[in-house]
Amino acid sequence: MYSREHALASVAVGAAGLTVLPVPLPWWAAVGYAVAVGVGIDVDHFAVARLETGDWAAFRRVLRNPRLVVGGQDEIFAPQDLWPLQRLLSHHLIGGAAVFGLWLVSEPLALFTALVLYAHVLCDLVWDNYRLETYREQHAVAAESESG
Repeated sequence: MYSREHALASVAVGAAGLTVLPVPLPWWAAVGYAVAVGVGIDVDHFAVARLETGDWAAFRRVLRNPRLVVGGQDEIFAPQDLWPLQRLLSHHLIGGAAVFGLWLVSEPLALFTALVLYAHVLCDLVWDNYRLETYREQHAVAAESESG
């Protein structure tokens, strides 16, 4: 899923979370925090792509053209740079550590963060299921290039 959709989902989840959790932030800061967390978690994609490909090509692409982050996310990563399961695994690892660390500081903020990250991963799962045929095609291309 793209950053703009994650931002919209984070605004909605952040606003809803404020109605049920005693978040220790003003409402506008809490919604901004939700967007920062809900979009920011995707920075891990660059590390995953680096582990998968052995280089920082995707990261360099964004440094050369920062507009890609907002208007050309399809151009950041090559099809075999990172796979859905790798993204979801890294989100869980980072999110779990972040929520645990926040729990030691503020339980309501940790729960709020967990809610935002849960929504992010759920959106990714819905997106990945929608794009399942595309992933199958990419997998076939990758398998052919490895065997050929």
